[in-house]
Amino acid sequence: MIDDPLERLRAAARRTRELAASRAGTGLAHQDADDDVGTIGTDGALGFDPFPLLEALHRHGVRAVVIGQVAGIMHGSAELTGDLDLLWDGRPAHAPALAAAFAAAGARLAGASGEPVPVEPESFLRPKVEFTAPGAGGDCCTPALPWGGLRIGEFIGRALTATGPGGLEVHYARREDLIRMRRALGRPKDLRRAAELESLG
Repeated sequence: MIDDPLERLRAAARRTRELAASRAGTGLAHQDADDDVGTIGTDGALGFDPFPLLEALHRHGVRAVVIGQVAGIMHGSAELTGDLDLLWDGRPAHAPALAAAFAAAGARLAGASGEPVPVEPESFLRPKVEFTAPGAGGDCCTPALPWGGLRIGEFIGRALTATGPGGLEVHYARREDLIRMRRALGRPKDLRRAAELESLG
């Protein structure tokens, strides 16, 4: 297993792109993902590369924490994914930098019903906004989203930080917190991935 979390992610993203390149498009976006297979079966896997957006977040000084399967991969999960999920604190004072980072990455946003919303600070104050950016789509969430009783805001403060070339910093959820999130969601893929993360301890 690769030791460095960001190198694990780079290798997994390459494998995802290679796998997706050998198949036809599905017409499915990340929100259409199967609860068992996950987003590896969607068109989000085509050209999957989360690093341009992660680099934009870093450049703009945004503390957004990687959650979901990208965080799982950074901890050593072998399952591939085609989306990038993020968690930030939802504070209005931090929204301008977040909007600037997403705009710099060329992202488009959508609300809960799939309606387009502008890449502006106010759009990020929703409990969750969906995004599509070159290389990666996913959900950008806040603690206001229901998390099954979890004190999710605390997960942000104790997140880990991986450092890459050029001083890139990527914050990602701790393994134990990711397991709690997986168990709270309870879908087949979440329970399977929680068990895998537990086995990596």
